[in-house]
Amino acid sequence: MTVPMGSMDRMAAAGAGGADAGVRQSGEIRKLTSLVEISQALSSAINFKASLHRVLEILEKSHDAVRSAVAIASDDKPQLQVAAHVGTGRDRAWQTVVPGGALASQVLASGRPLVVPRVSREPALAAGRDGEDERSFVCVPLLLHRRAVGVLVIELRFKPDRNYERTAKFFGVVASMIAQAIKVQRLIEADRERLLQENVRLQGELRERYDFSHIVGTSRLMHDVCEQMTQVARTNTTVLIRGESGTGKELIAQAIHYNSQRAAKPFVKVSCAALPDTLIESELFGYEKGAFTGANARKQGRFERADGGSLFLDEIGDVNTGVQVKLLRVLQEREFERLGGVEPVKVNVRLIAATNKNLEDAIAAGTFREDLLYRLNVFTIYVPPLRERKTDVLLLADHFLERLAADHRKRIRRISTPAIDMLMAYHWPGNVRELQNVMERAVLVCDGEVLHVHHLPPTLQMADTSDASSMRSLAASHAAFEKDLIQDALKMARGNRAKAARLLQATPRIVNYKIRKYKIDWRRFQA
Repeated sequence: MTVPMGSMDRMAAAGAGGADAGVRQSGEIRKLTSLVEISQALSSAINFKASLHRVLEILEKSHDAVRSAVAIASDDKPQLQVAAHVGTGRDRAWQTVVPGGALASQVLASGRPLVVPRVSREPALAAGRDGEDERSFVCVPLLLHRRAVGVLVIELRFKPDRNYERTAKFFGVVASMIAQAIKVQRLIEADRERLLQENVRLQGELRERYDFSHIVGTSRLMHDVCEQMTQVARTNTTVLIRGESGTGKELIAQAIHYNSQRAAKPFVKVSCAALPDTLIESELFGYEKGAFTGANARKQGRFERADGGSLFLDEIGDVNTGVQVKLLRVLQEREFERLGGVEPVKVNVRLIAATNKNLEDAIAAGTFREDLLYRLNVFTIYVPPLRERKTDVLLLADHFLERLAADHRKRIRRISTPAIDMLMAYHWPGNVRELQNVMERAVLVCDGEVLHVHHLPPTLQMADTSDASSMRSLAASHAAFEKDLIQDALKMARGNRAKAARLLQATPRIVNYKIRKYKIDWRRFQA
């Protein structure tokens, strides 16, 4: 069959058009594939510069890039700095010199892409390139919030039929993806910096809070305790803190840690009495996957979490003998095995233990190992009960009053004299913890600027003397309250009875009568 000449020409043209369409389709697929790979590279790499380098490698492999670079300008330094580069031979010069020089700076300033189809015809790029193959130069801005924060520069092999408009748009998409990655990276760096500063601030607050000078007490016994804390804090020695419940053993342990060389490392505390015997071993030493039913993954114990820092074991006298054996090994060898494990785990931990029990009696009863006591008893600090340091009661009460009044947004200036006498007369079986609770209750019920006797809990009001057990009559309570008010007024007036009468909105004659009636020594309030 014979086909007319004109028809053959139209068929040939159609075939050529089909071939061009195929080439274009292949190019679009390649671009889409590259964008997927670039997206994965920017989202998966932990190291930001490594992810940028991977993006440039993709451009080199799939888009005829001879060499390429990403240059970024920081907020404090508007000059471009090369963050990543790819090239071969002498093309690696872009690692130190900003690619494109003035042209890249022009793109950064304008925020618009720039394309040079023939590098040899651009004076800013042609210098020193004699004898080299012809190249094309593309520079697109990295835009964040409509402002250029850097540039993506690519040098391509020259092709006469290259569609530079489409090429610039493609690299603009790549630049947009890089810009978003820069945004994420800056947010991560800002968060990291914020967390670092917050950590430094909190460390400073902890050191300030647990500074030895903040241990409240001027009694000789507390002076001895502070001196011992100062001596042992500088060392890595194991410390055993002994004393009744509520005396502040944990506060002393924290002060020792935060005034030591381990202050920047973790302080991990464990209440041995609060953990059942079946859990305390796994909590202290951790466990391996499959060690018992429900152990679906390895878990670190408190010893591992405290590595480099201090581990505080409160109420160590309540630990069972099986765990005591492991504790003894940790103290001797500085290593242990996790529950269900066979590999030894080495740790660098300072142990601070505390107990309110008589460990010597526990040894005699067979519930505490004697050799463990020897290992713990390297440096012992005895914390005296509050009843043995009565001179500290008022200092502690004022300390708690100031802190708790601020917490509850109350303006309580002082404690009345009768209330002070009642606090001093009480025997404080719960020690400092009980005093803190008493002061918090008093602050909550106080509705004025002075904390009076009737603001204190009934347990103190009924036990202001050691053998007081009966409630006072209404008349006696009224007289005590009236005496309290007059003494407060005299204290505020510094012994001036006339001024005290004005404060009480009473006449001087009535006030003088009450002073004689209640046998108040008004002279002791004079300044």
